[in-house]
Amino acid sequence: MLLLVSGNWHTLSRLEQGLDKLCAGGDLQVSIKKTDVKPADEDRMPYAVDIVALDQQGIVFNLANFFTTRDVEIADVTTRSYAAAHTGAPMFAVQMAINVPSTLQVSQLREEFRDQLNLDAILEPVKA
Repeated sequence: MLLLVSGNWHTLSRLEQGLDKLCAGGDLQVSIKKTDVKPADEDRMPYAVDIVALDQQGIVFNLANFFTTRDVEIADVTTRSYAAAHTGAPMFAVQMAINVPSTLQVSQLREEFRDQLNLDAILEPVKA
């Protein structure tokens, strides 16, 4: 299992110490790799994607598949589930940070995105 964690140095240090204690019994093994933020490639444009939909199986997989098959880099994904305010229907929200190749026509990407995924979504450039 892979778990990505972010936070300030103090919180991460406490987490590491806690994990060391959990592993002391020998039943759990943890490998920690510290990473830095990957800078965006110069030939890519940063975009934000905001999606709200009825909760259904495979939303994140379908989004990831859609973007990766078009060489769009997924930089960050955040999801949450909640009940709709008036109906109580199960809802799912996804926010993504993506990097679109400059060779890809964004208007075409938007059209394919809307037609193929059939989700209520916003795809807009990130303003510096």
